[in-house]
Amino acid sequence: MKKLYLSAIVAIFLCGASAFCTACQSSGADIHPVAGTLDAPFPDDSAPAVVLQAMQQAQRFHTFEILSDTANSISVEAIAEADTTSTEGYGIVIHKDATSTTLPNIPNARIPQARYDSQSGDLWLTSSAMEGTGVSVKRLYQLRFLDNDSATVVRTIDPYALQQILLQRLGYRIDGEQIALYDGQRLLFTATNTVTDMGGFDDEHPIWIGEQLQYDLSGDTPLLLLTPGVKFPRPGQMTDLG
Repeated sequence: MKKLYLSAIVAIFLCGASAFCTACQSSGADIHPVAGTLDAPFPDDSAPAVVLQAMQQAQRFHTFEILSDTANSISVEAIAEADTTSTEGYGIVIHKDATSTTLPNIPNARIPQARYDSQSGDLWLTSSAMEGTGVSVKRLYQLRFLDNDSATVVRTIDPYALQQILLQRLGYRIDGEQIALYDGQRLLFTATNTVTDMGGFDDEHPIWIGEQLQYDLSGDTPLLLLTPGVKFPRPGQMTDLG
């Protein structure tokens, strides 16, 4: 598997360590646009009504830790149960000093991540926007703390909107079993197809994006981790590029 690392504002930052990176330019004549698997914007986060009611009435939340930043007196927790009621994978609690903020509608399943940037004052949070076999689609949240230390969501990045931007930038070319991916005319990496029992590449749309949109929060700037997929003629057959 090869991941493309891109910044959250979709500027190319670097390539995956296992990829062959280059600054070479292409003429663009034989570069074709990639296709997208996401076909509509994602709805706003919304926990089931029974979960929201349970959270409102709960005397105690049972949580698990996502972030503990003791230097800045900030922690982020996911709510597993409201008293004895399962939250069905929804609910985040953010603590700053003695103030707690509950965000009941944000999903907390499938390993959410968080990081606080003390220089910018941004609290970055990821949550799962889509689930399924071989699918990992995350939504990115930017939060800030108000004067009373409560947390508020400043903005989010919808995975579909992000995909649509990437579709305007990313292209591919195929030479035999060699697949090259481009940002405009800039070569990002090449990969060799090793699948021999699927009937070759799909004629119309062999390279797709959208099923693997994740984030790396370990650095100063959130990075988008994008894994393209290869489609073959057999119905429903797609595999990660590389």
